[in-house]
Amino acid sequence: MAGRAAETRRLNRSQRATFTQYDIDNPFASGAFRWVAKGVYTEGSREDEQCVTKWFKTGVVFEALYFALDIKASEKSCDLIQQWNAAGFTDKIIRMNMPEVWEFVDSGQKCLQEPFIEEWQKFNSNSGWADDSTPWPRVMQALSHFTYHASGGQFVLCDLQGGVYSDGVVLTDPVILSRSKSFGVTDLGPNGISNFFAKHQCNEFCRSRWSKPANMGHFFEAQEGTSMMDEGSQSHVQTRETRQQMSAFAEEDSNSDY
Repeated sequence: MAGRAAETRRLNRSQRATFTQYDIDNPFASGAFRWVAKGVYTEGSREDEQCVTKWFKTGVVFEALYFALDIKASEKSCDLIQQWNAAGFTDKIIRMNMPEVWEFVDSGQKCLQEPFIEEWQKFNSNSGWADDSTPWPRVMQALSHFTYHASGGQFVLCDLQGGVYSDGVVLTDPVILSRSKSFGVTDLGPNGISNFFAKHQCNEFCRSRWSKPANMGHFFEAQEGTSMMDEGSQSHVQTRETRQQMSAFAEEDSNSDY
C-alpha cells in the first residue's frame, strides 16, 4: 500500500499561470478572508490545465501568518491522509491539494496556488455538521474519525471539502482540530474534538477498534460553514471558500499573470 500513500499529494507541478482580468474582478468563490479565481497553468506538466488562486481581501491583517497556517494544516492533513490511504480501507484513493505561496507578477501580491477541483462539494465541517447522504460523505466522516485514532487522540481532520473523481476524492482547505490548538482560528481545540465525537455517528466505513475521547460534549452548534474562535469566544463564521454559481463567462483581452 506504500504506492497509494505516495499518491496522496496533488501538486501544482508548474511555476506559472494566467488569469483573465474578468476572473480576477469576478472571483467565483469567497470566504471571510479570501477571494478565489480560476485560471490556467501556462507551463510545466500541468500546462493548459485549470487552476485556482486565493488571495486575501483588503484589510485582512496577519496575512503572512495565515499563509503559514494554511501550509502547516495542509502538510499535517496530507500526513494523516497518507496513513488512511496506506491502510487500504477503500479501493479508491484520497488526494490532497498541496497549495504553494506564489506572487502576482504585476503587483507582487502573495497568493495561494493549487490545481482546480471539479464538482466541488462540502462533506463535513469543523463544528459537527456532516452530509451522510451518499457513500463518499460517509467515507469522509470515517476519515475524520480515523485521524483521531491514528494520531493518538491529538488531531481530528475535518471541514472536508473537494471533488469526487473516478478514482477517488481530491480535498482542499481542511481544518485540523488539535489538542494544542496550534492550527489557527478554525482549530477549535479540545472542545472541537469533543464536539465532533458528540455529533459523530459511526458508519460502515468506521472500525469498532478506533478510539474515541472519553469526554464528549456539545460545545458548538453544528453548521455547514466553517466556525472560528475569536479571542476565546465562540464565533460561527463562514471562513473557508464556498463555491458560488458562476455567471456567464465573458472573455477579456487582458490577462493577469503570476
